[in-house]
Amino acid sequence: MAPRRPTRKASSKTAVAAGRRIQSAVDRRDRKRSPKKSSSKPMQSGKRAYPKAFPAQHLTKPGVEDDLSYPPLFQAPGYQGSEKLKDMVALITGGDSGIGRAIAVLYAREGADIAIAYLNEHDDAEITKAAVEREGSRCLLLPGDVRMAGFCNKAVEETIRTFGKLDILVNNAAFQEHEYDIEDLSDEHFDHTLKTNLYGYFYMARAAVPHLKPGGSIVMTGSVTGIMGSKHLLDYSMTKGGIHAFTRSLAGHLIERGIRVNAVAPGPVWTPLNPADKPAKDVKDFGADTPMKRAAQPEEIAPAFVFLAAPCCSSYITGEVLPIVGGY
Repeated sequence: MAPRRPTRKASSKTAVAAGRRIQSAVDRRDRKRSPKKSSSKPMQSGKRAYPKAFPAQHLTKPGVEDDLSYPPLFQAPGYQGSEKLKDMVALITGGDSGIGRAIAVLYAREGADIAIAYLNEHDDAEITKAAVEREGSRCLLLPGDVRMAGFCNKAVEETIRTFGKLDILVNNAAFQEHEYDIEDLSDEHFDHTLKTNLYGYFYMARAAVPHLKPGGSIVMTGSVTGIMGSKHLLDYSMTKGGIHAFTRSLAGHLIERGIRVNAVAPGPVWTPLNPADKPAKDVKDFGADTPMKRAAQPEEIAPAFVFLAAPCCSSYITGEVLPIVGGY
């Protein structure tokens, strides 16, 4: 005689009993477990240790990196170049300092010549130029305002006149200034943020696209604020979300031309942008509320820009936004 098959009711009772046995075992272990204390130490997994806290310092805009008591780390001593961008030319906006400077150095280490568009931080730009030249590449400095279409057109023209071509555009320049109440966010403040962070990206892309060949790429700097929002950076967060949408839209627009478009969305990164925004007392613990309990350094973000620009690494990647947000 064939064995009787368990009824649906019996099967349900078995499952309930099993679930309760598992729960009871876990409950017993929970009662014995001491509560874990959260470590206050920042996570360190790189070539060198990075700080958790910074000097309490406030900078006057646009923020000069050379004025920072703790200079951002951009040299990336553990990063070895391997000609991923050999014989290419890259134009980087906001390339004088912060993430832009670190990108410029690593692009040069990978064999590219560099043009840097920046506002008026001439001393910072000269430091970046010297760092690029130490890597064996040429560097062109282009001071001007990315809010102006004429400057963006001129920057692209000067880059091509100097180096003969353009392969990579990095849209990175940004304006950020907090405001606690929406009623206090002035038209001038709102307009300045949108013109820098959105118009500037559009103007540069529009100027660069006719000169980019198949295999060329555009990489944008987005932000975690464009993904998660930020209650005191209403205008800035809006522009970063717009940059993410622009990235995806432009990627589809240019796919038939063989031009890739991607974005990197960093979390807190130690650059002049934040001390030129936050009060000094808030700068000290900048980034300590991330799961890694510290802000990133520019040299930790820049390799993602290499990855997204290098055809040998990302030839099948376009329209993506890569978050680098310290474990969120």
